[in-house]
Amino acid sequence: MREQTMDLKTFGRVDGALLHGTALTSSVFKTVLGLWLQTDPDQEQRTRCLSCHAPAVTVFPQHTDRIIDQVMKGAKRVKIEGISCSACHLITGNQENAFGHPTFKMEAGATFYGSYAEPEENLVHPSGQADIYRGAHYCASCHFDKVKDVTRPDIPGEILKGTICQDCHMERSTGSSTSQRGALTRPIGRHWFQGIVIPGIMLSNRNLQAEWFSRVDIEAKKVKGQVEGEILVRNGALPHTFPGGDPVLKQFYVTITLKNSNGQVLDQYQERFGRTFEELLRGPIPRPFVNGGITRHVPFSLKVPQDSDAVLIEASVSYSLIPEPSKDLTKKFLESLASDKEREAAERIIKDYSSPRLLTFRTMDL
Repeated sequence: MREQTMDLKTFGRVDGALLHGTALTSSVFKTVLGLWLQTDPDQEQRTRCLSCHAPAVTVFPQHTDRIIDQVMKGAKRVKIEGISCSACHLITGNQENAFGHPTFKMEAGATFYGSYAEPEENLVHPSGQADIYRGAHYCASCHFDKVKDVTRPDIPGEILKGTICQDCHMERSTGSSTSQRGALTRPIGRHWFQGIVIPGIMLSNRNLQAEWFSRVDIEAKKVKGQVEGEILVRNGALPHTFPGGDPVLKQFYVTITLKNSNGQVLDQYQERFGRTFEELLRGPIPRPFVNGGITRHVPFSLKVPQDSDAVLIEASVSYSLIPEPSKDLTKKFLESLASDKEREAAERIIKDYSSPRLLTFRTMDL
């Protein structure tokens, strides 16, 4: 089922397509940014925060605080474009980043780049060709949690061999150019960046789970009054990891529960994977726990009480889209807002987006 929201029916530009490129006017983005600003990030860290949402700051970092100021004053005050024509079409390649991500290379100037060799001279701007526009590494420079290697132009594996992100998310169409020779009709990729809306009932489809969802396996054995082992969280190589959301912010929780024959809990262990607001962008960006093509190993040891019989292990993976802020951080941020209405809206967003939700689980008889 294709998304048919009004913005997709009305706009053909990236900055009108869902949340791709519209973070700067999002109340969720404002709330998360506002919380993080209360942790006193330095100038470099603030610029890094905007580097994917407003790529121009990687070339013009002196404008970082002006953009942040507009975001915090509310959507109607935002005058800066985040992801716009120039933000994407000034990219000429990819490069290593000392902090990990993003890996795009931007060249500021009048020339816009794209996938066409020998581009037509047009009436708007000089044009150039760059190979990166025909590779998955163009998208993965920011969407780095979708693939194992963000420098590869192709997607590994036989299933999607010869296919890249743009083939699905920039559907083929035709359009006119602004050539000096007059309007020319040519093949183009649509810039709506449509995703797929998945009805809840489809999430029980095993084929869909195999492609999109992490899979949990349990390896365990009884050893002298306890159960030891590890949880394996396998993430498929296809670039369709679920859930979506910002890979820097996402939190994952692995919970292992030991039960007896009556279903009573004997012992439980939980480990959180993700950064707190105070840790965000303080150093290199780690790989998200759920990252395409990566298998995670989570060791555990659970105690079996005397005169108890452990018969079942349950392992689950849950997620939240943002870290849960501390009470002090939340209070500090809410006090910085101008009105009760803003505070109420921010509290709802914090509660909704930081609440864990079940992703997948598995059980094992001992």
